[in-house]
Amino acid sequence: EVQLQASGGGLVQAGGSLKLSCLVSGFTRNDNAIGWFRQAPEKEREGISCIRSDDGRAYYADSVKGRFTISSDNAKTTVYLQMNSLKPEDTAVYYCAAVTCGSYAGSFFSNPYGNWGRGTQVTVSS
Repeated sequence: EVQLQASGGGLVQAGGSLKLSCLVSGFTRNDNAIGWFRQAPEKEREGISCIRSDDGRAYYADSVKGRFTISSDNAKTTVYLQMNSLKPEDTAVYYCAAVTCGSYAGSFFSNPYGNWGRGTQVTVSS
């Protein structure tokens, strides 16, 4: 069973940057990818990015494309989310999860399964 823990959140001014980390354990060949999600107050959880373990391909939601970059270390024990040009609307609790993900008909999809783990708060001030 995959276990995940997100960290690295904080308070930053609009236009600033943060780098989140997701510590991953229990990931096996049967698992497809790790994805980042976020949930703002009174909004549904949103999948924003994922990275596949087989080919390293990364995918992004339109809301973060060009500003956020997902990556992983060589051992695939940590997945990072570099967030640049942050906006107040990026304020949310950020989570990582094991997912199946990719692009279909030009649209990003990321379907989580298993445990969510603890999220990390990102607050962007205007």
